[in-house]
Amino acid sequence: MFGRQERLEFTGEETARKSRRWIWIVAAAIVVVGAIAFFMMSGSKGAAPKGAAAKAEGGASQSQIPTVTVAIPARQTVQTIVSGTGSLAARREMPVGVAGEGGVVTRVLVEPGSWVGKGQVLATVDRSVQAQTAEALAASVRVAQADARLAQAELDRAQRLVANGFISKADIDRKTATRDQALARVRVAQAQFSETQARNRRLDIRAPEAGLVLTRQVEPGQIVSAGSGVLFRMAQGGQMELRTQLSEVDLQKLRPGAVAEVTPTGTTQVFKGEVWQVSPVIDPQTRQGIARVSLKYDPALRPGGFASARIISGGLTAVMLPQSAVQSDNDGNFVYVLDAKNQAARRGVTTGDVTEAGVAITSGLNGTERVVLTAGAFLNPGQKVIPNLQKSK
Repeated sequence: MFGRQERLEFTGEETARKSRRWIWIVAAAIVVVGAIAFFMMSGSKGAAPKGAAAKAEGGASQSQIPTVTVAIPARQTVQTIVSGTGSLAARREMPVGVAGEGGVVTRVLVEPGSWVGKGQVLATVDRSVQAQTAEALAASVRVAQADARLAQAELDRAQRLVANGFISKADIDRKTATRDQALARVRVAQAQFSETQARNRRLDIRAPEAGLVLTRQVEPGQIVSAGSGVLFRMAQGGQMELRTQLSEVDLQKLRPGAVAEVTPTGTTQVFKGEVWQVSPVIDPQTRQGIARVSLKYDPALRPGGFASARIISGGLTAVMLPQSAVQSDNDGNFVYVLDAKNQAARRGVTTGDVTEAGVAITSGLNGTERVVLTAGAFLNPGQKVIPNLQKSK
């Protein structure tokens, strides 16, 4: 019984071992199949990212090349503009005062803004006393003329009688002298009368030249004399001018005859004029001088007003670039130009005047180069770029 029991126990243990062995074999097979599937999937996925990475790397390198704006500027003629400000004034201002002895003003015949001719009466002065004096002198002239006629008649009669011996030669001489004295008294009386008339005419305040009345400083009833000062101010011919303060450097650019555009303050109206005088003297304190721009009369041009001016001082033929294209360092001014491979190359330049059109390049460029207009500060010599060509204006 014990032997049978032992055989049964042995058979059970063997069956359990075989069951465990099959479990391990199935598990191992599953692991192997899983590993093979994993490696196959890993291989296919690894190939795809490798190609994508290569493609992305190429795109990234392309995107790292900067795009810059370039232009072929060519050479052009640009006007040199000198700008300034100043005050409007009469080009030739004429102060008018009392030329004669003066008196009480009876009438004022003009107002500021009136146009007058040469010699026209601006104001009259009372001449009642002077008129009486002139009348007395006129009477003296008439008396002297009467005496002269009488002396001449007596001389004529005496000359007719001298041939018959009734009058001596000495009497003729005396009558001739009397006639000459009478004629001289006529001339003296006439001169005195003319002098009085001239003095009376000077009582009237007259325009010395034709022009525009700017100011009036006299009223009827006012007593005026030679010491009364300026009673009227006039602009000869109505001509105006702008007296603009300019720096010493700008004055060197100007010549008489230069065309100017003047804009009074408070208006957008532009008046054409020309420089007629450039100051020969520079103020040692301000280092400035005056340029005088002549202008035709217009009601909008008021003496004493403020105005700005743009004066065309000449033309310059050069390459013009915007200020953003010109760089500067310790070696001087330079720009970047592109070669045939679209690589940036440094080019030293000499700059001229800076105007509204840009910076004039007087040397270093001939105008046929592709010049980098923007982003030049971020480039390095030899760096490759993508050009964006801008058409010249």
